[in-house]
Amino acid sequence: MYISELEIENFRIFGDRIKVLLNNGFNIFIGQNNSGKTTLIKAIELLFDENSKRKLTIGDFHKNISVNEIINEPPKITLSAKLIESNDEEEYSDDLITVSTWLTRIDKPYEARITYEYYLPEKYIKEYKDIMGKLNSSNMEDYWNEIEHRFIPKYKYHMLAGDPKLKTNIDNESLKKFDFQFLKAVRDVERDLYTGSNSLLKEVIDFFIDYDIKNNDKFTTDEKIDKIRNNKNEFSKKASELIEDLQRRMSSGKNEMLRYATDTGATFEKLTPSFEGKISDTELYSALKLIVETETGIKIPAVQNGLGYNNLIYISLLLAKMQKNSSGTYFGTNAKNYSILAIEEPEAHLHPSMQYKLLRFLNINRQKEVQQVFVTSHSPNITAAVDIDSLIVIDQIGYKTEVSYPGKVFSNSEEDIESKLFVERFLDVTRSDLFFAKRIIFVEGLAEQLLLPEFSSMLNKDLIDNHISVINLNGRYFNHFLKLFDSDSSKFAMKKKVACITDLDPVRKEKSTTSWKKCHPIFLNVDSQGYEYKSCSNLMIESSKSLSDNVKYFYQPVSEGSTLEYQLMLENPKCEELITLSVKNRQELIDLIKSYKKLDKTELEDFVKILKSNKINDEIKGIYKNHYLNKEDFMKHTIATRYLESLSKGVVAQELSTKIMMLNIGNEDFKNEINVPEYIKESIEWIHH
Repeated sequence: MYISELEIENFRIFGDRIKVLLNNGFNIFIGQNNSGKTTLIKAIELLFDENSKRKLTIGDFHKNISVNEIINEPPKITLSAKLIESNDEEEYSDDLITVSTWLTRIDKPYEARITYEYYLPEKYIKEYKDIMGKLNSSNMEDYWNEIEHRFIPKYKYHMLAGDPKLKTNIDNESLKKFDFQFLKAVRDVERDLYTGSNSLLKEVIDFFIDYDIKNNDKFTTDEKIDKIRNNKNEFSKKASELIEDLQRRMSSGKNEMLRYATDTGATFEKLTPSFEGKISDTELYSALKLIVETETGIKIPAVQNGLGYNNLIYISLLLAKMQKNSSGTYFGTNAKNYSILAIEEPEAHLHPSMQYKLLRFLNINRQKEVQQVFVTSHSPNITAAVDIDSLIVIDQIGYKTEVSYPGKVFSNSEEDIESKLFVERFLDVTRSDLFFAKRIIFVEGLAEQLLLPEFSSMLNKDLIDNHISVINLNGRYFNHFLKLFDSDSSKFAMKKKVACITDLDPVRKEKSTTSWKKCHPIFLNVDSQGYEYKSCSNLMIESSKSLSDNVKYFYQPVSEGSTLEYQLMLENPKCEELITLSVKNRQELIDLIKSYKKLDKTELEDFVKILKSNKINDEIKGIYKNHYLNKEDFMKHTIATRYLESLSKGVVAQELSTKIMMLNIGNEDFKNEINVPEYIKESIEWIHH
């Protein structure tokens, strides 16, 4: 059995009823801050933790409702969970017995439901409507204040089993079979780790003492009880010897200590104070202190460990406690049947390698001790370390909560299996940011990754402030990742806005061959007798037409563009600042730019003479007289071609991004204004809109 669905209505950030699908095993809730991750854990706690405080406050209601809604009906919080039979569950299992009174379906796989409702009883509804209707305020806070002070004290909750329409109150004994343990982000683990007098450590010690007997299947229950009793008696004998030794050491001092009792009259009616005592094994737990021993034998108190390390120890103790709680031998019919572990933001106290270690640890122990694990996180390290099927993404889009399931967008087709494996393989820490950003710009190279943020700043549209992430796919792998966002193809997809910036990459081939090769735009369609041409070799652009409206491709103008660097130079032919220190042929490029600046006075013949002799340049010199471009465009394309041929891409992009950043903050004196390439400008404006 496992919790397969969670439904929430009007609880905190969740307004309209929303359904969250859950996994049998690991569930990682991820998303931005205040997206509702902790609220999901709280909902599970209210449903399954018998010790949870189920009386809520005004702050637990969803507040984004209209005046008419709040006047017509008192707000009501509803939480509900569906449990279904596991694939490998045995017939008439303990799980089935636990939820037998909760069943909504008895056929295999069986289904059960538990519901929590926080509501204003029927007898107060008329009073509520009369008072709220007369309030006549335009300030919503006035209505909520009235509810808080006049009606919240009258609110009640109930726990319902099975179909909530039947209003069947749940049997508390069945609810006690669930063991819910929650480790919050803000926690003081030292308090429960230091000595055996603390509750958690004491519980665990008490269970695991004499564990060699308790866990030995060779002994009957009566034999186990006898052996443990013998151990306790043996301990009592040894403890008595210690007490007697204390008495001996105190014999002479005791008379002096108690002399004052006679002087103060405490021996009235011949009552004489003395000392007596005994020690049980449970009382001596407080003498045990948790320590960490180094390889060299040095013993360090646990409180001197780092907070992250102690958190791992604490979680291990929680798992040990859950093992204790599920022990039928120890608790008999009071043993827990279903264990749930929830951890909030494990990254709060753990560096990345510790986060990986924790997840691996939880996965191993989940298979042995814990039926379901719920983790909230906004750490890319966590998402990079887990199976994509475990991820549940929570987004707030406007006032609406959207839940998506990255692992479920892939079907069992060969193409989707390949895409899923590709995405999982490439979801490193950097790319995992796509789950946390509100909007995303996918790019295929380092130049776009470095320059996009600076171009955005130039346009007064900051990416960081708008929670927009630029993610470099290091290639043209958009099709694999876009399946995560194509809401037209899958109801499980994320509905985030996604811009894809890609290159046209024109090509040509000699008609006598089958091999297509890179072709600069200046050479397109120049020799139709000897070559075949494609102004765009990017198949992604054609496939983009079938994507949902939240995904859009952006690229250079057809028959004019090639790459970002080419387009940047093409639209900034006078900008010498683009010729950074690592650009090869710097002087040649600067001379070309200067010649272009004297456009009216420069002849093309003189312009092309600036070009050094090499294969590309010689081809340009051979076509300038018979080219379809006008003089100015030919010069711009020549400069852009030569610029692209002179780049060490990553280095130049880094230099340019630094230059533009300095320009944006007013620390760089550019003689020429830099124009953001038009297709880049369009993508930035679209993603911000």
